[in-house]
Amino acid sequence: MVRLEEHKTETENKAIEKMPQPSKVYIPLSQHLGKICEPQVKIGDYVFTGQRIGSAQANVYAPIHASVSGKITSIQEWPHPVLGRGKSIVIENDGQDKSQIPNPKSQIEIDNLTAEQIRNIVLEAGIVGMGGASFPTYIKLNPPKPVDTLIINGAECEPYLTGDYRLMVEKTKEILQGIELVARCLGIKQVYIAIEDNKPEAIKRFSILDSRFSVKVLKSQYPQGGEKQLIKNILGREVPQGKLPFDIGVVVHNVATVFAVYEAVYLNKPLYERVVTVAGSCISNPKNLLVRIGTPIKDLIDFCGPLKEEPAKIIIGGPMMGIAQFSDKVPVIKSTTGILLFNKKIAFGDNSKVRFSACPGLVFWQARVVRKVLYTFLHHKKEAVFNEELPCIRCGACVRECPVFLMPSLISLASEKGLWSQAKIYGASDCIECGLCNYVCPANIRLVHHIKRAKIEVK
Repeated sequence: MVRLEEHKTETENKAIEKMPQPSKVYIPLSQHLGKICEPQVKIGDYVFTGQRIGSAQANVYAPIHASVSGKITSIQEWPHPVLGRGKSIVIENDGQDKSQIPNPKSQIEIDNLTAEQIRNIVLEAGIVGMGGASFPTYIKLNPPKPVDTLIINGAECEPYLTGDYRLMVEKTKEILQGIELVARCLGIKQVYIAIEDNKPEAIKRFSILDSRFSVKVLKSQYPQGGEKQLIKNILGREVPQGKLPFDIGVVVHNVATVFAVYEAVYLNKPLYERVVTVAGSCISNPKNLLVRIGTPIKDLIDFCGPLKEEPAKIIIGGPMMGIAQFSDKVPVIKSTTGILLFNKKIAFGDNSKVRFSACPGLVFWQARVVRKVLYTFLHHKKEAVFNEELPCIRCGACVRECPVFLMPSLISLASEKGLWSQAKIYGASDCIECGLCNYVCPANIRLVHHIKRAKIEVK
């Protein structure tokens, strides 16, 4: 793990602000891991806020809901923040925000809910992992093996992102009620709330309000928020290669996910909006916004504007694991944690070349120097760095920093040569795509890009 420049001061003290509803929403039918939904509406239909508009006949999926009320104007291919393009349902907002959502449940009703009923509510609400994974939550509430520990992930270790932190500060009680529901589903009492030490206000609030759950304060380092890293640091258990957390008796849920569970159970509210951090050097007024699903990111950028300069790169998610976008027409989806706009500052000019000696000791020394130079450039407002990819110098930096103890350079090499069985042997499927190998590589090799391809081929 490494300590990154956090860049959280721009938004960590800014309360969540409700984003004005857009004139149109573009709601993708794929916002989860599993089978893509099919439309349950047709062009010309009127829909209410929270109405189900997409579903699938499958074991692994999450329903899609309308985020505004209005008329369906089209069902068409549209830019998608993860897939590039995908089928989306376009709703013209009538500005009325009409809803047919039932009134909130009473506490007596909630106390009498069975675990199966809670899981069904979560399924019907379309809740997925909101830390970026997008795995349907109802499945994680019914693991195939007995579990004894629940970990609530409030680490939020990616730079710039502060949406989870603001939720923890502003919605502490609601998150605790969501944790109670999740723990009831799983039938366990051992619950840990994991928070990095750079979030003192959140630590204080959770420690004061509820003594039933253990607050675990973790070092602020990357990638502290990974499931396997949390389990190792809190419980001392390791998830075996090719296995999942439930194989060792653990379930991990993000704080935004358990808040969505609270809203679904207590308020009968489907997942049709979420908190998104908008930040980066190009943004004049960085904010944490409560945004309706399907809102084009251009609307968020304009709302936080004006731009200081034209961005060289727009990233959805964090700077380490996020995905660069080709269009500002892409909509916010359930897994959108942030929108980052970075300027263009090239660390090494076209005429600057780094040459390495054949002497292994000197190569290692030079690699350390280059890493230090890269670090310096990256942390002086030089955010969108476009460097030439050079040959691997076998410095081992990616191996030393890999949080799951893989050999990224070898997986990448196997991927480049199409040796998929060899990539599998090297553990490509266990990569968590944290981006640390890219970050420390002095040769600027796109290691994660090659490993992602290997993971797809191995599957």
